[in-house]
Formats: sequence, C-alpha cells, structure tokens
Amino acid sequence: MNQAQAKKEIKDLIKEIEGHNHRYYVLNDPLISDEEYDLLFKKLVDLEDAFPRLKSATSPTQRVGAKVQGNLPTVKHSVVMLSLDNTYSLEELKQWYERVVKGLNGVKPSLTAELKIDGLSCSLRYENGHLSLAATRGDGTTGEDVTHNAKTIRDIPLSLKGRAPALLEVRGEVYMDKKDFARLNQERKENGEVLFANPRNAAAGSLKLLDARLTASRRLRFFVHSAGVLDKNKAPLTQWEFLKQAQKFGFAVNSHNRLCHNLDEVIAFCEEYATKRDKISFDVDGIVVKVNDLGLQAQLGATLKSPRWAVAFKFPAYQASTTIKEIIVQVGRTGVLTPVAELEPVACAGVMISRATLHNFDEIQRLGVNTGDRVLLERAGDVIPKIIKVLEKNSKGEFVIPKLCPSCHGKIQKEKDEDVAYRCLNPSCPKQLERLLVHFASRGAMDIEGLGESVVNQLLDKGLIKDLAGIYFLKKEQLLGLDLFADKKADNLLQAIVDSKLKPLSKLLYGLGIANIGIKAAVNLAGHFGSLDGIICASTEELQGIDEIGPVMATSVLEYFRQPQVKKLLAKFRLAGLNLSEPKKQISGNRLEGKKFVFTGELSGITRQEAGLWVQNQGGKVIASVSKSLDYLVVGENPGSKLSQARQLGIKILNQKEFEEICA
Repeated sequence: MNQAQAKKEIKDLIKEIEGHNHRYYVLNDPLISDEEYDLLFKKLVDLEDAFPRLKSATSPTQRVGAKVQGNLPTVKHSVVMLSLDNTYSLEELKQWYERVVKGLNGVKPSLTAELKIDGLSCSLRYENGHLSLAATRGDGTTGEDVTHNAKTIRDIPLSLKGRAPALLEVRGEVYMDKKDFARLNQERKENGEVLFANPRNAAAGSLKLLDARLTASRRLRFFVHSAGVLDKNKAPLTQWEFLKQAQKFGFAVNSHNRLCHNLDEVIAFCEEYATKRDKISFDVDGIVVKVNDLGLQAQLGATLKSPRWAVAFKFPAYQASTTIKEIIVQVGRTGVLTPVAELEPVACAGVMISRATLHNFDEIQRLGVNTGDRVLLERAGDVIPKIIKVLEKNSKGEFVIPKLCPSCHGKIQKEKDEDVAYRCLNPSCPKQLERLLVHFASRGAMDIEGLGESVVNQLLDKGLIKDLAGIYFLKKEQLLGLDLFADKKADNLLQAIVDSKLKPLSKLLYGLGIANIGIKAAVNLAGHFGSLDGIICASTEELQGIDEIGPVMATSVLEYFRQPQVKKLLAKFRLAGLNLSEPKKQISGNRLEGKKFVFTGELSGITRQEAGLWVQNQGGKVIASVSKSLDYLVVGENPGSKLSQARQLGIKILNQKEFEEICA
C-alpha cells in the first residue's frame, strides 16, 4: 500500500470509527459489537504506525493521552463562565420569571427547561472544527487546562461534524453515571483505597488527574448545555436551536430537556422530574430554566455573578437535622480507618437514619464537626447518608485523630502525604486479620490450597488462630471440628501448610500484606538482601537504593518491621520452621531481554506473579500499566480494561499458550 492509498483508508477509518463513537456514546444506539469496533480500531492503529506522518492529533487513537508533568496549567476564559442563581421553591421561580418579564418590558418569552446535572462545568474550544482547549470553570475567569483528559471522554468530539465555524466555544457538564461510580468505588474498596463521596466528586477528581490514562479508565461522560463563543454569521437565534445545532456538530445533549412556551409548562416539567430524578442514570439536583431567545438573553444581561436570563430550580434535598451521639472509628479489612457518626435516629427520605459516614479525618476537619453537634444530613436515593454541615456547635474542642488503632491499639500511619487515608499497620489486628489470612494463603503468596475465606472465618470464629503464624500450629482434631471437614480434607490442608514453609522469602514477604509492597517489590527486596534479617536491619538509604523501591515503600517496610507485634509474629514463624531466605536469582536466558510485559486476567495453573518471574528469568521486565512502550500484553481468563487499552494502542496480545511458547 502506498502513502496515497493509506491516507484515504485512514481517513475512511476515522470517519467510520467516529461515526460508531457517536452512535454509541451520544445516540446510545450502536450498530456493531465491541469486538468489531476493536478490530476497526486496531486496523487504524496499524496503519498509523506504518505511516506515522499520516497520524493526526484528532485521530481516535489519540484519545488515551499521557501523563502531564507537575500541576495543571491555568487558562483565561474568553468569555466569563458565570454561575447560576438558585431558587428553592416554585414561588421563588415565579418571582424570577416576573423579574424577567419586567426586564423585557412586558414580553413573556418562551423558556427551556434542562436537567441540572450534578457534575463539573467544563468549557470546550474548537478552532477550524478541531478541539484545541478544554478548561474547568475555576473562578469563572480563569480555569485549569484539562485538554489531555477531555480527549479521553468519548462524548467529546475531537473534530466537529459538518461545516463547523472557524471558532466555536461550548460549555457543558462532565459527569459520571451512577453505575460507573458504583463500579469505581467497588474497585477502590477492593484495593483498600478511600471511597469517593459521590459521582460529582469522582468526576471532578478524575478530570483533574495528571495521568490521562487513569482518567480514561474512569468512563466520564459529557453533556453540552450552552454556548460560550459563537460565529455571529452562523449563530442560532434561540437556546433550543443551539442545542439542536450542537447535536449536529456531534455533541451529546441531554434528551430530557424540554422547550416550554410559558411558565406553567416549566412548573409541570419541574414537578414531573422531582419524582423521576432517582430513575435517571446520573445525578440530577434540579432544573435549569433559560429564556429561549438569545437576543432577549442579551437584552436582560447579567450581574457580576449570574445571568439574569437563567436560574436553577433546586429540587428539595433529602435532608434532615439531628445530633451526633458519638463519632466512632471503624477498621476495614485493609486496615483503613473510617470515622462514622452515630446519630440520634431521624427520618430522612422515608428511612430512619441512625448513622452517617464521615468518609475520612480530613472531612471531619473540613466540617468542624464533633460529638454533640447538631448537623444537617443529606440522603439521595440509596446513597449512604452524609453530613453536610454543622447547624449548632455544642461540642467542646476539635475531634482528635486517634494515634492508635481502636481495634488492636497498634500503630497507625497516614498512607502518603497527599492521601487522606490512615491505616493500621498491625498484621494481627482482629478487624483486618480475616482479609490478611486469605491473602497470605493465596497462590501469589504462600499458596495454601484449602485455606479459603469460609475456612478462615471458621478458624477465627472458634478462636483457633490469633495471627498469621497460628496457621502453622493447627492440629488435625481442630480442623475436624470445622464444617465439611473429614480426614482427607484435613490431611490435605495440613500438608499444604507444611509445603508452604518451603516457599521463598519473596512469597512470605508478599503474604505479610505490608502497605505499598506488592509481589514485584517483594521479589526485589528478597532478591537484593537474600534474607529476612537483611531486610529488617536495612537503613532507609539501603532500601531506596533497590530497583523501583521509592521513599513511600521504604517507609512502609521500616515502619512495619519496627512494630512489637510484628517481631512476635516473626518469632513464631521461626519457631514453626518457615524458610526466611531467598535463593539467588538464576537468569536462565536472555531471549526476552529488553522486552516489557503486562498481565491481565487469570492464568491457568500458574499465578501472574510466577509468570512474571519467568519473564524476569529470561531478561525481560514486568510493568504495571499499558503504554506505547509495552511489547506484550498476556491475557488470561476474565481480562480487565488493560485489554481494550492494548488494542487501542496496537500492542501485541498473547494468550497463555503463546506466552508459554516464547518463554519455553
């Protein structure tokens, strides 16, 4: 294929892919399967790699960006992004309309009623039909440049459809669907990370990330709702015409919006959606009412803060007021400490509420809340109730963050300077021991087959083990007292426990569940020092001198082994006869030298960690995330989002059989 043929095919592919993007993300009416889409995308990636001069910044392959260094740059808005005045009753809405009619010398204009999406305002600038800038509202005059992240949002076209003006600026709302928010928080919960309070916070945080690859994984959405800069020669005459024109350009516009000929129709719309809002797939906190005629909007003008031609009718919040009886601190399975407010029971949204999450200790300080204070609660749909603000300050002094774990009285540590999570470091903490035991017995760690969650729960409930080392002192008669245990099952579990004693130090180190230390870091530490005593006696400088061990990891290791509970645990491991050394690394070849691998999904008969050691023994390298520098993605059963990322970047994808062949 020559360059002219490639140019035409690339152009056709881009048009076809963008058409499918529009049908999927904007019209919600896909014509092809995900697999067919991925094949088209890969074909485009391959062509652009073969003819790099034909790759444009607006190609669909450029949606997943790279990491921005440092803080986000700021930009000045060409037209100020004003905020809306709020009304909280239909009477206040009528009063606003009366002021509009008075300002128009008696003219009663038609109005648009648009759902007020609870998201983050964003301005998009297009020059000659191509996206050139995306910025947050900021203070209204100056915002943050988030172009690298906006390009990952499939609702935002990189190039406009049809005959676009030379310059177009639109405003809209970046948001997250409820189901995607639930998925994100579930992932964070499984990883022991602090949960987002609501979809708006999740969307706002995701849009401002420095790494666009992470933003892309958050599945943000976007609706256009108003104009910033319009071509005067082609400008629509009304807000309703603008929304229709925006759709023709390829933007997503909320389908629930309505053109109303008078205020009565607006009121009917507000009443209708006040009862329907919980059934919508994204959070809605009101209705934005606008004068439809753009000429009349200009005639009405604006105050320093808000336009006179638009107002937000806020839905009645699911709120109630009550008193905090006590603030307790819960310890999760991953050791993260979460403050919870115990409340005087109060009815809210048809449910009696007796407790509310405070999310984290930073949130307590922001609210200035403590035991005895009268507070305002809010509950939306099925969301956990949260405290909005203090109504009456009755407490004396500020809430004090505990210095010790409330469960085991062990040491706690803030994860990172920029993080808000505090974590209990004690591996024998009763509240996190269950999770830790399951992890310790997993295939990637000590590989104790038969020691699953149900068995662990029984052992803990019966008080048969008090810490990780307790596994190695179990007796057969104790196991026979558990549900569904007979001679053979008990013998098999005891043999698996004995076999685990021979595992190398790296497996034990990973199984301990030290904060920030995954299997790769465990292998590096064990391989460098060779023995557990070597790691325990290492200094900060020695730890940081190891490949890929940074300050956070080094601190986690030092803090972990300094704990008295850990010293007792290690003494029991020694008594039980566990192997506390690492065999010297044997490089069995260099056929994979310089090659980078990522694994996703579950492999058969081998863990991903063990497969990673195969790669390292052949001179290759295992990395955590998919990027253009990756050579191979190895895919097992039930792969994650890395598969689609690799397809988009044209990375070579291997199944397990192909992977084993190149390692053989």
